Amino acid sequence: MSRKALPKGGRTKQKRLSPDDRRKEFVAKATEFFSEEGFGGATRDLARRLGVTQPLLYRYFPSKDDLIKEVYRTVYLEPFDTAWDRLLADRSRPLRSRLKEFYSAYTKVIFTRKWLRIYFYSGLKGLDINRWYVGMVGDTILTRIVRECWHEAGRPARGKPTAAELEMAWVFHSGIFYYGVRKYIYESPVLEDKEQMISDAVDAFLAGFQQVFAAAATQRTPEKLPV
Repeated sequence: MSRKALPKGGRTKQKRLSPDDRRKEFVAKATEFFSEEGFGGATRDLARRLGVTQPLLYRYFPSKDDLIKEVYRTVYLEPFDTAWDRLLADRSRPLRSRLKEFYSAYTKVIFTRKWLRIYFYSGLKGLDINRWYVGMVGDTILTRIVRECWHEAGRPARGKPTAAELEMAWVFHSGIFYYGVRKYIYESPVLEDKEQMISDAVDAFLAGFQQVFAAAATQRTPEKLPV
């Protein structure tokens, strides 16, 4: 029985990628590369890792900044679920369960070594998109959380959260974020039950918010004069 001759060297020829698939491959490899080497890594080294020439890489991405922006879009923008705000705003459910479900979903996206390393490298480089991401978290996620805390406490809706209220939400959010840093960047021991960690953090935040800002609101209320 005859057999088809194998290509020279015994290897099958790789399937030719479409331009769109080749672009996606470049972005995926660049994400891995920048997460390991930082944004100071040379494109010639990236091209070598890809097994292509530097001019071919520049045919898809005219500059290194263009490539970095595409890495950010795929790492930060694509996974950001617009349904998260609807989840947090669903007042048919207790706020505690909404927060637990949100942070369970959110941490599934950001708790990877690649995501976290890219985040820190971009912060050190001072990229605008990193500042934009921090601003988006504050303006969408944390502002929404503070407003839902007002509603849960029976307080009237008003404009933007105070600086102190927003800072308290950042402390809560950052505590959960740092759990991922400790586990995936520092490889330090952490409570392995992530859901328990989230549940405890949510309980502590809600109790603290209620106590601190309810007391502050009471102190700001002028005393009634006796009739």
